[in-house]
Amino acid sequence: MCRLDQQGSQAAMTPSTHKAADGEMILIRGGVFDMGSDAFYADERPVRPAQVGDFWMDAAPVTQRQFAAFVAATGYVTAAERAPDPADYPGLSPEDAKPGSAVFTPTSGPVPLQRAGASALWWRWVVGANWRHPLGPERAVEGLEDHPVTHVVAADAEAYAAWAGKTLPTEAEWEYAARGGLAGRAYAWGDELQPAGRILAKTWQGDFPWRNTAPPGLERTSPVGLYPPNGYGLYDMIGNVWEWTADWYAPSPVAEANACCGPGGRLAERASADPHARIAIPRRVLKGGSHLCAPDYCQRYRPAARWPQPIDTSTSHVGFRCIRRL
Repeated sequence: MCRLDQQGSQAAMTPSTHKAADGEMILIRGGVFDMGSDAFYADERPVRPAQVGDFWMDAAPVTQRQFAAFVAATGYVTAAERAPDPADYPGLSPEDAKPGSAVFTPTSGPVPLQRAGASALWWRWVVGANWRHPLGPERAVEGLEDHPVTHVVAADAEAYAAWAGKTLPTEAEWEYAARGGLAGRAYAWGDELQPAGRILAKTWQGDFPWRNTAPPGLERTSPVGLYPPNGYGLYDMIGNVWEWTADWYAPSPVAEANACCGPGGRLAERASADPHARIAIPRRVLKGGSHLCAPDYCQRYRPAARWPQPIDTSTSHVGFRCIRRL
């Protein structure tokens, strides 16, 4: 492992005054590793060998400040800032076709977490919510410049990556990097979520989704680099925001990344859509979990965890980071 800016390496369990600088990247030397987990969710199974090459990875998720620089340089307009085309969404009336995004909204009290469709109780479509206004038009991004950018769809992340001369990681590259050199461990730092009571990632504190006991200013995202890096010197690989990858989602992981039916293939794109959804929208794999992951609801704050995200859907807890392959 080494840094583009030649900073020294740091252990995952050692807090440091160093914070990832905008644009800082870490060199990840590739290899073969055991991908997935047999201990948690079905779509992480089975544990199987995977191989990745060498690549540079952003030391932290792309921040609001970095994304603002991209927009200033290119004039790019994100999907959440554009009104959806009713032709793409049968049943959507023209008067309802307004720019917006999904914002987490705490409930007033306990709710049945495992009930079908329960997430609709704490997600709200907000007209005017976007990366500039994470909670809606009345709340600007000032003061959050060091937080991960949110409310970006897959195409937004890819546009930024292309501008920066980078790309999105595959699921295997992301997971390999997140493990930080630890083999077969549940978390990026070992087998305990909070060893000796230490909070090592920005995940939900309190009773999800209504009682948030995080310190003031950290109820949602946190500044990147606030928590210790993993064994490769990467920050926020777990928690804070989910991160887009280049791979199409499949309930059963596929090993051949470049095959037509593999995670990056054409047939995989079509097959990635939710078969139960009214509109077939392809889904990409998200990795890492977010500040909304909690022990009683979403135990996806782990390297092996994955989530199917429709490529047209932006939310207040999804961001990204980039890589550059050697």
